[in-house]
Amino acid sequence: MQSYQNHFLIAMPSMDDPRFKRSVTYICEHNEQGAMGIVINHPLDVKVADLLKQLDIEFNAESPAAKAYVCAGGPVQYDRGFVLHSAKEGYSSSMHLTDELMVTTSKDILIDLTTDQAPEKFILALGFAGWSEGQLEQEIADNAWLVIPADNSIIFDLSHAEKWQSATAKIGIQPWQLTHEVGRA
Repeated sequence: MQSYQNHFLIAMPSMDDPRFKRSVTYICEHNEQGAMGIVINHPLDVKVADLLKQLDIEFNAESPAAKAYVCAGGPVQYDRGFVLHSAKEGYSSSMHLTDELMVTTSKDILIDLTTDQAPEKFILALGFAGWSEGQLEQEIADNAWLVIPADNSIIFDLSHAEKWQSATAKIGIQPWQLTHEVGRA
């Protein structure tokens, strides 16, 4: 089985599910039991400051991090926060994804987000995308997704609006060139 961990799923233009339309999903984990990922380019109408205020966490309102938008990370556990961030040790519930990338689900990282203690770069998402055993592989075979190696500059350095087109451009394709048809050799 090929693992798509540390890859992007780029939604094909034919994707009509509004939760994934024009989405770029970072795959955190993929094994025989299924896959888990975080949509990195669907901002909600909620800023980090709004979420921190709701959770009664003190924050620096002048920090650029406070003004960042929270993403809709996917339809599973929508009430749970996931912070995809540049590597920084010390949080109680973190998973190393690569040498440069981690995901943390514990509240302690939220306390740091608008301070000098914050990871250098981060995306805060509510919820995640999940696939059961064989489901992701079938969706890829059905032409729902393009798969490319993940690129941290797309995750952190682009606006949410730029991520989908930039991800497709990484493989030399413009979105208008993509077809709705499934190819068979």
